[in-house]
Amino acid sequence: MKNIYTLILVALILSSCGGGEKKESVEDIIATNNLELIREKKTELDATSQEISLQLKQLEAKIKDLDPQEKVPLITTFAAKESIFNHFVELQGNVNTKQNLVIYPEFSGVLSRVYVKEGDRVTKGQILAKIDDGGLSQQLAQLKIQSDLAKTTFERQERLWNQKIGSEIQYLQAKSNYEAQQQAVNQLEQQVGKTLVRAPFTGTIDDVITDQGSVVAPGQTALFRIVNLNDMYIETDVPERYVSDIIKGKEVKVDFPILGKEITAKVRQAGNFINPANRTFKVEVEIPNKDTSIKPNLTAKLKINDYTNEKAILIPQSIISENAEGQQYVYTIIEKNDSIAKAKRVFIETGKTQGDFIEVLSGIENGEEIIDEGARSVQDGQEVKILMVE
Repeated sequence: MKNIYTLILVALILSSCGGGEKKESVEDIIATNNLELIREKKTELDATSQEISLQLKQLEAKIKDLDPQEKVPLITTFAAKESIFNHFVELQGNVNTKQNLVIYPEFSGVLSRVYVKEGDRVTKGQILAKIDDGGLSQQLAQLKIQSDLAKTTFERQERLWNQKIGSEIQYLQAKSNYEAQQQAVNQLEQQVGKTLVRAPFTGTIDDVITDQGSVVAPGQTALFRIVNLNDMYIETDVPERYVSDIIKGKEVKVDFPILGKEITAKVRQAGNFINPANRTFKVEVEIPNKDTSIKPNLTAKLKINDYTNEKAILIPQSIISENAEGQQYVYTIIEKNDSIAKAKRVFIETGKTQGDFIEVLSGIENGEEIIDEGARSVQDGQEVKILMVE
């Protein structure tokens, strides 16, 4: 490069000398304030500059052609290392809970009392509301009086019968009457019990649907929505090709984009039925929800671990080339001497991918040095210069 600048300097000196003819300098021409002369000088210098630029390019091309060091491709390399490789299937699912229920009444009548409001925490069996029983309570009280009388009559008749006093038919009639009265009381108690609306499980009242004073009917009038956020899970459909890989206990990375939250969970149930319509099976992932921030029907992104290799070699996909026969290959280095080595083409078999990396199943050994940057500009057996080893 130093020789190039020497030649340029000589050329400029010869040009300025003009064979002994003295030429005015740029400063002299500028000092004349003559616009015509200044423009002529600029045009002359522009032409000289273009000529010098062309000559420089010609010289550089010749240097590359003659200097062996200029032909050697510059590369970077990295050493292949065995590492644990976990492959994940990416899916999408919705959050569900088995305890998300709309409560309907079992009795017709006026909703006389509502004891809870939205957001209230309730326990299993707690009374949420009361429906007017239409006089059933009074009927129940009368039946209980009749039942008590029947009981007393039966007990007396039983004592006489045990003493061999009275007839058997009298004893049997008293017993039958008492049992009939008991059944009538039990039946009416069940009817009256239906006028009390109770919580089917422990949870939170999410919505009070019907107001106090409304007329309600069984199976028609929705009263409350109760939700338990402690038993949450995500359900998703998994393609059938993963049926032997995604099983109970597999690790799952769960991302909730709306919440900006990511958690690690496990598959709690993998379905045994393949849906013939879409060739998928159901998978449930249990979700811990101590802070109750995760709600039913929330969308989640799932990464389910379907494959693990304890001693995997991973390489960037960008360095892999392919020949006309579809064989994949990379370049390694051999005959390394300081920073100079030779490139060697190595055919490989690849496995699963994860992001920008791919698993190498065969062709590369642990510790082997692989060409990274410059991999697509070298040829088999070509001499290369290593700039950096990662």
